[in-house]
Amino acid sequence: MHRNEHLYAVILAGGGGTRLWPRSRQAHPKQFLDLTGEGTMLQEAYARIAPIIPAERVLVITNARYVDLVSEQAPAIPRANVIGEPVGRGTAPAIGLAAALLRQRDPDAVMAILTADHLIARKETFRRALLAAAEVASTPGRLVTLGITPAYAETGYGYVERGPEITTLDGLTAYRVLRFTEKPNRETAERFVQSGQFSWNSGMFLWRADSILAEIARQMPELSAQLAAIAASLNQPAADVAWVPAWMQIRSETIDFGIMEGALDTVVLPVDIGWNDVGSWAALADELPANEQGNVVQGPHILLDTHDSFVFSEQRLIAAIGLQRMIVIDTADALLICPRERAQEVKGITEALKERGLSAYLA
Repeated sequence: MHRNEHLYAVILAGGGGTRLWPRSRQAHPKQFLDLTGEGTMLQEAYARIAPIIPAERVLVITNARYVDLVSEQAPAIPRANVIGEPVGRGTAPAIGLAAALLRQRDPDAVMAILTADHLIARKETFRRALLAAAEVASTPGRLVTLGITPAYAETGYGYVERGPEITTLDGLTAYRVLRFTEKPNRETAERFVQSGQFSWNSGMFLWRADSILAEIARQMPELSAQLAAIAASLNQPAADVAWVPAWMQIRSETIDFGIMEGALDTVVLPVDIGWNDVGSWAALADELPANEQGNVVQGPHILLDTHDSFVFSEQRLIAAIGLQRMIVIDTADALLICPRERAQEVKGITEALKERGLSAYLA
C-alpha cells in the first residue's frame, strides 16, 4: 500500500461520551474504554492507521486531564504529539491548533482528522479511503469529508449532498459538495436516503494544513489570530503555562458550523467502511456478537426468557426474567436500565445528576 510521506493523522480524543454512562465517566470517557474486547477505542483508532501513518506523524488532541492516559494507552505516539487542551472549545479550535503546529513542521502537510471514539469494521477499506482522500485533498484550498453510505434514515447525524463527480481514485469517487444538512427530521432523512445523493457526515476530514488555516482566516479571523499566537507560544519555554490564558479566550465552535458549511471548495468521498459512532448503548449492541436469543452479554448472568437485550456487569451477577429489547448496565456505583429504543436519552440522566447535585456519579 502506497504511503504518503506528507500525510499526518490528528486523532480527536477529548469527548465526554455521556450517552455511555454509567461506564463512561469524566475520569475515563468512552474513548479510553475497551467496549469490544479488542482494546480501547483510542487504541483501535491508532491501530487502524498504524500501517500507513508512522507514530511520529500522529497527533492526539485531548483534554489536559487525559494526556497521561493517552500516553499510557498509546505509548508509541511521541509524548510531544499529545496536545492537552486546558478546556474543550469544540472541534474548530482543536483542528485549527493541530493545523498550525503541522504547518510549522511540514509546509506540505496533509491532515486526516479522525476520532478516537468510533468503530470501523472494514479497516483495510478505511486505509485505502484515507490514502485516496489524501490525494484529493492535496489540491490547495480543497477540504474533503469522508461520507458514510447511509444504512437507514438516521435523524441523529448530519448529511452531505453530493453534486458533480470530480475524480476517481482506487475505485473511490469524489464529488463536489452541494450542501451540508444538520440532523434532519424523519421525513427529510428518509427522502435523503431514498435519493441516493446523500452521505452521513462522519466527522472525518482530510485537507492540507495550509488549506484549513486559510479557511479559518477567511471565515473565523478572530480564531485565526488566536491560533497563530498560541502556536508560536508552544515553541517557547514554559509553553504549558503560556498558552492557557489565550486558549481560555477562544470561543467554542464546531468545524462543521464554523468552517465546512461556508467553505469555498468542499468535496465528499462516499465510503462504506462499517462505521458506527457508538453514540449510545443500543448502537454499541448492534456492533457486538449476540447469542441465539439476540442478547449481547458481558459479565456474569442468568437470563431467562430474555431476548434482544444488552446486559453488562462489571462484577455482580445479573439475573433477569422476561426482558425484551432492554439495556442493563451495572457498574460499581450505578445501575442503568432502559428500553433499547430510548438509549439516546441516557444523556438526560447525566444532566439530571448534575442538576440534583449528584455529580459524584459522573466523575
